[in-house]
Amino acid sequence: MNKINILIIEDTKFESDALTEILTANEYNIVGIATSYTEALTLFYQHKIDVIIIDVFLNGQPEGITFAETITITPNIAKPFVFLTSSKDRQVFERAKLTKPFSFLLKPFNELEVLYAIEMAVEKFYEQTNVYLSEDEDTVIGNNHLFIKKKNALKKVAIEDIVYIEVEERYCNITTVNEKYLVALSLTKITEFLDTDTFAKTHRNYIVNTNKITEIILSENLIILEGNHKVTLSDKYKDFIHKFKILK
Repeated sequence: MNKINILIIEDTKFESDALTEILTANEYNIVGIATSYTEALTLFYQHKIDVIIIDVFLNGQPEGITFAETITITPNIAKPFVFLTSSKDRQVFERAKLTKPFSFLLKPFNELEVLYAIEMAVEKFYEQTNVYLSEDEDTVIGNNHLFIKKKNALKKVAIEDIVYIEVEERYCNITTVNEKYLVALSLTKITEFLDTDTFAKTHRNYIVNTNKITEIILSENLIILEGNHKVTLSDKYKDFIHKFKILK
Protein backbone atom coordinates (compact mmCIF):
# COMPACT_ATOMS: atom_id res chain seq x y z
CA MET A 1 0.00 0.00 0.00
CA ASN A 2 1.45 3.34 -1.06
CA LYS A 3 0.96 6.88 0.14
CA ILE A 4 -1.17 9.36 -1.80
CA ASN A 5 0.99 11.95 -3.57
CA ILE A 6 -0.18 15.53 -3.04
CA LEU A 7 1.00 18.75 -4.69
CA ILE A 8 0.42 21.92 -2.67
CA ILE A 9 0.09 25.20 -4.55
CA GLU A 10 0.20 27.96 -1.93
CA ASP A 11 2.29 31.13 -1.74
CA THR A 12 1.80 31.80 1.97
CA LYS A 13 4.35 29.90 4.03
CA PHE A 14 2.14 29.80 7.13
CA GLU A 15 -0.65 28.11 5.15
CA SER A 16 1.62 25.67 3.30
CA ASP A 17 3.34 24.72 6.56
CA ALA A 18 -0.05 24.06 8.18
CA LEU A 19 -1.14 21.87 5.25
CA THR A 20 2.17 20.00 5.28
CA GLU A 21 1.87 19.30 9.00
CA ILE A 22 -1.68 17.95 8.64
CA LEU A 23 -0.94 15.84 5.57
CA THR A 24 2.32 14.31 6.76
CA ALA A 25 0.75 13.49 10.15
CA ASN A 26 -1.86 11.49 8.23
CA GLU A 27 0.78 9.77 6.07
CA TYR A 28 0.19 11.64 2.83
CA ASN A 29 3.26 12.30 0.69
CA ILE A 30 3.98 15.92 -0.29
CA VAL A 31 5.67 15.87 -3.70
CA GLY A 32 6.27 19.61 -3.67
CA ILE A 33 5.06 23.08 -2.73
CA ALA A 34 4.62 25.62 -5.52
CA THR A 35 4.25 29.35 -4.94
CA SER A 36 3.48 30.42 -8.52
CA TYR A 37 1.68 29.23 -11.64
CA THR A 38 4.94 28.45 -13.46
CA GLU A 39 6.42 26.51 -10.55
CA ALA A 40 3.15 24.61 -10.14
CA LEU A 41 3.19 23.48 -13.77
CA THR A 42 6.82 22.39 -13.48
CA LEU A 43 6.13 20.27 -10.39
CA PHE A 44 2.93 18.91 -11.92
CA TYR A 45 4.77 17.50 -14.92
CA GLN A 46 7.79 16.34 -12.90
CA HIS A 47 5.95 14.15 -10.39
CA LYS A 48 3.30 11.46 -10.21
CA ILE A 49 0.47 13.26 -8.46
CA ASP A 50 -2.81 11.95 -7.06
CA VAL A 51 -4.40 15.08 -5.58
CA ILE A 52 -3.67 18.83 -5.80
CA ILE A 53 -4.51 21.50 -3.22
CA ILE A 54 -4.61 24.87 -5.00
CA ASP A 55 -4.77 28.33 -3.46
CA VAL A 56 -6.99 30.43 -5.71
CA PHE A 57 -4.79 33.52 -5.33
CA LEU A 58 -1.04 33.36 -5.88
CA ASN A 59 0.96 36.57 -5.51
CA GLY A 60 -2.26 38.59 -5.51
CA GLN A 61 -3.53 37.16 -8.78
CA PRO A 62 -5.98 34.28 -9.41
CA GLU A 63 -3.19 32.12 -10.81
CA GLY A 64 -4.53 29.08 -8.99
CA ILE A 65 -7.61 29.23 -11.20
CA THR A 66 -5.39 29.60 -14.27
CA PHE A 67 -3.51 26.46 -13.23
CA ALA A 68 -6.76 24.53 -12.77
CA GLU A 69 -7.96 25.70 -16.19
CA THR A 70 -4.69 24.49 -17.73
CA ILE A 71 -4.83 20.95 -16.35
CA THR A 72 -8.58 20.44 -16.88
CA ILE A 73 -8.52 21.41 -20.55
CA THR A 74 -6.68 18.14 -21.30
CA PRO A 75 -8.64 15.22 -19.78
CA ASN A 76 -5.79 12.69 -19.87
CA ILE A 77 -3.65 14.77 -17.49
CA ALA A 78 -6.45 15.98 -15.19
CA LYS A 79 -6.22 15.16 -11.48
CA PRO A 80 -8.54 15.63 -8.49
CA PHE A 81 -7.99 19.10 -7.07
CA VAL A 82 -9.20 21.11 -4.10
CA PHE A 83 -9.45 24.90 -4.20
CA LEU A 84 -8.17 26.71 -1.13
CA THR A 85 -9.40 30.27 -0.62
CA SER A 86 -10.39 33.04 1.77
CA SER A 87 -11.75 35.24 -1.03
CA LYS A 88 -15.34 36.49 -0.94
CA ASP A 89 -15.19 37.93 -4.45
CA ARG A 90 -18.24 36.60 -6.32
CA GLN A 91 -16.66 37.08 -9.75
CA VAL A 92 -13.59 35.10 -8.75
CA PHE A 93 -15.79 32.38 -7.28
CA GLU A 94 -17.79 32.07 -10.51
CA ARG A 95 -14.59 31.76 -12.56
CA ALA A 96 -13.25 29.13 -10.16
CA LYS A 97 -16.54 27.23 -10.37
CA LEU A 98 -16.19 26.94 -14.15
CA THR A 99 -13.14 24.70 -13.68
CA LYS A 100 -15.43 22.24 -11.86
CA PRO A 101 -13.30 21.82 -8.73
CA PHE A 102 -13.82 18.59 -6.88
CA SER A 103 -13.87 20.29 -3.48
CA PHE A 104 -13.49 23.71 -1.82
CA LEU A 105 -11.51 24.38 1.34
CA LEU A 106 -12.01 27.71 3.14
CA LYS A 107 -9.33 29.46 5.17
CA PRO A 108 -8.81 29.11 8.06
CA PHE A 109 -9.07 25.33 7.86
CA ASN A 110 -8.70 22.52 10.36
CA GLU A 111 -7.41 18.96 10.05
CA LEU A 112 -10.73 17.22 9.44
CA GLU A 113 -11.76 19.77 6.82
CA VAL A 114 -8.55 19.10 4.87
CA LEU A 115 -8.96 15.32 5.09
CA TYR A 116 -12.64 15.41 4.10
CA ALA A 117 -11.88 17.72 1.18
CA ILE A 118 -9.34 15.23 -0.18
CA GLU A 119 -11.80 12.35 0.17
CA MET A 120 -14.52 14.31 -1.62
CA ALA A 121 -12.16 15.28 -4.44
CA VAL A 122 -11.18 11.64 -5.05
CA GLU A 123 -14.81 10.47 -4.95
CA LYS A 124 -16.02 13.12 -7.39
CA PHE A 125 -13.09 12.80 -9.78
CA TYR A 126 -13.68 9.08 -10.20
CA GLU A 127 -17.47 9.57 -10.14
CA GLN A 128 -18.04 7.33 -7.11
CA THR A 129 -19.74 9.63 -4.62
CA ASN A 130 -20.54 8.95 -0.96
CA VAL A 131 -18.05 6.10 -0.69
CA TYR A 132 -16.13 7.34 2.36
CA LEU A 133 -19.08 7.61 4.74
CA SER A 134 -18.27 4.94 7.30
CA GLU A 135 -15.37 3.66 9.39
CA ASP A 136 -15.00 0.63 7.10
CA GLU A 137 -12.11 0.35 4.67
CA ASP A 138 -14.14 1.85 1.84
CA THR A 139 -12.62 2.10 -1.61
CA VAL A 140 -12.74 4.28 -4.71
CA ILE A 141 -11.56 2.54 -7.87
CA GLY A 142 -9.34 4.70 -10.06
CA ASN A 143 -7.82 4.05 -13.46
CA ASN A 144 -4.66 2.46 -12.08
CA HIS A 145 -5.16 2.37 -8.31
CA LEU A 146 -7.62 1.58 -5.56
CA PHE A 147 -7.93 4.45 -3.08
CA ILE A 148 -8.63 2.78 0.27
CA LYS A 149 -9.65 4.71 3.37
CA LYS A 150 -7.60 3.76 6.43
CA LYS A 151 -8.87 5.64 9.50
CA ASN A 152 -8.92 9.33 8.47
CA ALA A 153 -6.63 9.12 5.46
CA LEU A 154 -6.49 7.49 2.04
CA LYS A 155 -3.94 4.97 0.80
CA LYS A 156 -3.51 3.63 -2.71
CA VAL A 157 -2.99 0.14 -4.07
CA ALA A 158 -1.83 -0.40 -7.66
CA ILE A 159 -4.41 -2.45 -9.53
CA GLU A 160 -1.65 -4.26 -11.42
CA ASP A 161 -0.35 -5.56 -8.07
CA ILE A 162 -3.61 -7.36 -7.28
CA VAL A 163 -3.21 -11.13 -7.49
CA TYR A 164 -6.81 -12.09 -6.81
CA ILE A 165 -10.01 -10.90 -5.14
CA GLU A 166 -12.29 -13.01 -2.98
CA VAL A 167 -15.77 -11.95 -1.91
CA GLU A 168 -16.82 -12.33 1.72
CA GLU A 169 -20.45 -11.27 2.09
CA ARG A 170 -20.46 -7.50 1.43
CA TYR A 171 -16.67 -7.27 1.59
CA CYS A 172 -13.86 -8.05 -0.82
CA ASN A 173 -10.64 -9.62 0.34
CA ILE A 174 -8.00 -8.18 -1.99
CA THR A 175 -4.70 -10.04 -2.12
CA THR A 176 -1.72 -8.25 -3.67
CA VAL A 177 1.88 -9.28 -4.18
CA ASN A 178 2.80 -8.12 -0.66
CA GLU A 179 -0.36 -7.48 1.33
CA LYS A 180 -4.02 -8.32 1.89
CA TYR A 181 -6.92 -5.88 2.37
CA LEU A 182 -10.50 -6.39 3.46
CA VAL A 183 -12.57 -3.57 1.93
CA ALA A 184 -16.25 -2.68 1.94
CA LEU A 185 -16.86 -3.33 -1.75
CA SER A 186 -19.07 -5.84 -3.51
CA LEU A 187 -17.69 -8.19 -6.12
CA THR A 188 -20.30 -6.88 -8.57
CA LYS A 189 -19.14 -3.28 -8.14
CA ILE A 190 -15.44 -3.99 -8.45
CA THR A 191 -16.09 -6.09 -11.58
CA GLU A 192 -17.65 -3.06 -13.24
CA PHE A 193 -14.40 -1.08 -12.97
CA LEU A 194 -11.69 -3.68 -13.59
CA ASP A 195 -10.20 -4.27 -17.04
CA THR A 196 -11.80 -7.43 -18.38
CA ASP A 197 -8.73 -8.12 -20.53
CA THR A 198 -6.67 -8.47 -17.36
CA PHE A 199 -9.10 -9.64 -14.69
CA ALA A 200 -11.32 -12.69 -15.05
CA LYS A 201 -13.93 -14.31 -12.86
CA THR A 202 -13.03 -17.93 -12.09
CA HIS A 203 -15.76 -18.67 -9.57
CA ARG A 204 -18.74 -16.78 -8.19
CA ASN A 205 -16.50 -15.72 -5.29
CA TYR A 206 -13.22 -15.09 -7.12
CA ILE A 207 -11.65 -12.69 -9.62
CA VAL A 208 -8.03 -13.27 -10.66
CA ASN A 209 -5.40 -11.14 -12.35
CA THR A 210 -4.64 -13.26 -15.40
CA ASN A 211 -1.13 -11.80 -15.56
CA LYS A 212 -0.42 -13.45 -12.20
CA ILE A 213 -1.44 -16.97 -13.27
CA THR A 214 1.41 -19.48 -13.22
CA GLU A 215 -0.53 -22.71 -13.75
CA ILE A 216 -4.03 -23.94 -14.51
CA ILE A 217 -4.87 -27.49 -13.47
CA LEU A 218 -8.09 -28.43 -15.21
CA SER A 219 -8.28 -31.89 -13.67
CA GLU A 220 -8.50 -30.30 -10.21
CA ASN A 221 -10.43 -27.15 -11.18
CA LEU A 222 -7.57 -25.15 -9.72
CA ILE A 223 -5.62 -22.01 -10.63
CA ILE A 224 -2.15 -21.38 -9.21
CA LEU A 225 -1.11 -17.73 -8.92
CA GLU A 226 2.11 -15.90 -8.07
CA GLY A 227 3.03 -16.44 -4.45
CA ASN A 228 1.58 -19.96 -4.68
CA HIS A 229 -1.94 -18.68 -4.10
CA LYS A 230 -4.64 -21.14 -5.15
CA VAL A 231 -8.18 -20.33 -6.26
CA THR A 232 -11.06 -22.41 -7.51
CA LEU A 233 -11.93 -22.61 -11.21
CA SER A 234 -15.56 -23.55 -11.73
CA ASP A 235 -16.92 -24.97 -14.99
CA LYS A 236 -19.07 -21.89 -15.56
CA TYR A 237 -16.03 -19.60 -15.90
CA LYS A 238 -13.60 -21.73 -17.90
CA ASP A 239 -13.96 -19.86 -21.20
CA PHE A 240 -11.19 -17.36 -20.46
CA ILE A 241 -8.47 -20.04 -20.23
CA HIS A 242 -8.24 -20.66 -23.99
CA LYS A 243 -5.64 -17.92 -24.44
CA PHE A 244 -3.19 -19.69 -22.12
CA LYS A 245 -0.53 -22.21 -23.11
CA ILE A 246 0.16 -23.35 -19.58
CA LEU A 247 -2.79 -25.69 -19.22
CA LYS A 248 -2.51 -29.12 -17.67
